[in-house]
Amino acid sequence: MRKTFVIDNSVVMAWCFEDQANTYSDHVLDSLEKFEAVVPAIWPLEVGNVLLVAERKKKLTEADSIRFLSLLNKLPIIVDQESPERIWGEIISLARHTQISTYDASYLDLAMRSDFPIATQDKGLIAAAKRVNVALFEGR
Repeated sequence: MRKTFVIDNSVVMAWCFEDQANTYSDHVLDSLEKFEAVVPAIWPLEVGNVLLVAERKKKLTEADSIRFLSLLNKLPIIVDQESPERIWGEIISLARHTQISTYDASYLDLAMRSDFPIATQDKGLIAAAKRVNVALFEGR
């Protein structure tokens, strides 16, 4: 059985853009050889939005986006579904409590519920994770 962690879009998108890539994002990608990642239901929309904005700004072509999505489809990343009631209840409450966006709170909530560490480069999400005692993913 593979070990699992929650992965935030800040790490995933660093794989797409050379100017955002760094040692940590590369390490997380390499970790997917022995780990699997889980993401909240919002994640595919976040990825798609980042790619479309990059296309509109001429930072990516449509072909680049298609290639990147093909890569993501091959990785062991599982999308966790949530009910609107849970989103409107627990996740909004967590966002309010930790002073982060509901999008970031969906990743944090998933890590809290599953007791998985979280891989993120988002400073606000890192701080919130520390406040609620969610471990940060190190890949060991």
